[in-house]
Amino acid sequence: MHRPSLIVLTAILLAGASLPAFADDVETVVVSATRTEQPQARTGESVSVLDSASLRNLQTVSLTDALVLTPGIVVDQNGGIGQPSAVSIRGADTGQTLVLIDGVRINDPSGTDDGAILSDVLVNNIDRVEILRGPQSTLYGSDAIGGVIDIFSKRGGDSPFGLTASAEGGSEDTYHLNAAANGTSGPVDYGAAANFMHSNGISAADKRNGNPETDGYRNLGLTGNVRVHFSDAISLDLRSYYTDAKTDFDDNSLFFPPFLTRDSAAYNTNKFFAGYAGLNADLFGGKFHNRLAAMHSGSDREFFDSFFDFGVHMRDAQDKGKATRLEYQGSIDISPDDQLVFGAEDERTSFANAGTFSSDRGHATIYSFYGQYQKTLFDILTLTGGIRTDHHSRFGSHTSLKFAGAWQLTGTTTLHANYGDGFKAPSLYQLFSQYGQDTLAPEKARGWETGLAQMFLDGRARASVTYFQRRTTNLIDFVTPDCAPTPPATPPAICATRPFGYYANVGRARVRGFEVEVGGKITGTLSLTASYTNLDASNPDTGLQLNRRPRNTASATLTWAPSNWSLGASLDYVGKQIDQYDTSTVPATAFTNGSHTLANLFGQYSFGQWSLYGRVGNVFAEHYEPLIGYGAPGRTVFAGVRVAQ
Repeated sequence: MHRPSLIVLTAILLAGASLPAFADDVETVVVSATRTEQPQARTGESVSVLDSASLRNLQTVSLTDALVLTPGIVVDQNGGIGQPSAVSIRGADTGQTLVLIDGVRINDPSGTDDGAILSDVLVNNIDRVEILRGPQSTLYGSDAIGGVIDIFSKRGGDSPFGLTASAEGGSEDTYHLNAAANGTSGPVDYGAAANFMHSNGISAADKRNGNPETDGYRNLGLTGNVRVHFSDAISLDLRSYYTDAKTDFDDNSLFFPPFLTRDSAAYNTNKFFAGYAGLNADLFGGKFHNRLAAMHSGSDREFFDSFFDFGVHMRDAQDKGKATRLEYQGSIDISPDDQLVFGAEDERTSFANAGTFSSDRGHATIYSFYGQYQKTLFDILTLTGGIRTDHHSRFGSHTSLKFAGAWQLTGTTTLHANYGDGFKAPSLYQLFSQYGQDTLAPEKARGWETGLAQMFLDGRARASVTYFQRRTTNLIDFVTPDCAPTPPATPPAICATRPFGYYANVGRARVRGFEVEVGGKITGTLSLTASYTNLDASNPDTGLQLNRRPRNTASATLTWAPSNWSLGASLDYVGKQIDQYDTSTVPATAFTNGSHTLANLFGQYSFGQWSLYGRVGNVFAEHYEPLIGYGAPGRTVFAGVRVAQ
């Protein structure tokens, strides 16, 4: 890590230690923690919020660049923008993180681990993002072991029509066009946006290892969000999300550890669509809230020109996934201090894979029932308890529990704690592909946390520290059997059907650590946020640290906005981590990736309806590999213009 980066990071974190996280409202209201609007201080959960103002100030394009500035989140990216990204919350696998956009799951049913393709989610008409940490299966079901990333798009406004449009360009022959319209006209609230991005990119395989070919990226994204109010009590929601992306990448590598990635002509196309239709009804004077919704999502991924092809311009694989989901949720405001939330869900997922040497398909269904009760005592102690049962067509039933408490010791100090179960159903690929087994059990997790939050500056600022633990069992991993053992040993029976490997429940994980989230308004024009996470993630069976789980991560953002212009800087520190193991040696040889710090600058100047803005990424041009063998952009410069009316 460059010495100037370390000095600046240390200075900002020390300043942040005395200044809490800022909020313009007296109380931050969140939805994801209880699936109803609740003051954050009463949820008993760890929730971070990225609002539209924060995203706009950062001038970032990819959502993952903003997510890394929140505690507990690590993003592993196979190169530059658009390359495959794995997002981990508190050390959980990427498929153990549930991602929602306007209430619709965008986890890909055709993926190996059912993970969301977050690398294609750009900052496009986003109102806010809530990051809910810890096991959350009681309200969200499968995939919510690490937590939930809940993305809300903008809808409505103070006028019938409001337009925001921007155009920017810069390094790596990159340009990005974005337009969004929002407004309220009579009984209709709406929001819609479109964006297009193109970049020649960098080499996904680190160019310092002799890989000169660049890997480009393009992305078209569309969103829509409409609410029609038939009366004060009845409304209809229609929502949509669509992405169409093409990514060049490198699938060649050395055949010995640490398997350094090499150039290739490979590329893939990713299309994803999600739609939502929901009817809302508030009965009995608005005390009984009902929501009945139907959702559908579909993915279509194609892979071309692998390095290992026998010809050129070949399609190596096509993966299609579908998910259809029906949901009912009810909530009863029994009193100002009592709320009951309950619901039922039914989901059918399917996938089809057509590859060069195989063709796989399969489907599964899961139906669920859940209930949660929240009680506030003496206006200072809020207790929450919930239970859920899921029935999967393959592995049977699973029950999840949740308990949370928030005790407001004073008007500004809150003690919180919670316990939660999490589970992840085996992905369709793990069940039905040529490597699958339809007898797999779900991955299961139990986690708890406790922490303290302190409000400052008349409720405009907040600081929190949280300690957490999680144990996960039945982890699904790929196993390669020894089908050619030294005589007189004989091959295992699985070699008759799965000679090249198979998925099995063979793993466990133990995670523990603590998070600090602080910030505040230093003056009327100067704001600061900062966070730090210490994580210990290991396999209790082997004692080895889990791959790609850095022990230390930290971030900080400083913004100065004196009038119609603003300047800011952000820092993201990722500590050293074990990237991969060579298990052919005894003991296993660990390949460690060093730490790095990224410093970014951003600013804007506004005049009337227009704004000029820009950002400089990786200011100190730090050379690092996000993952061993993969490259990362050097110093980049972007500038743009925005109009809002």
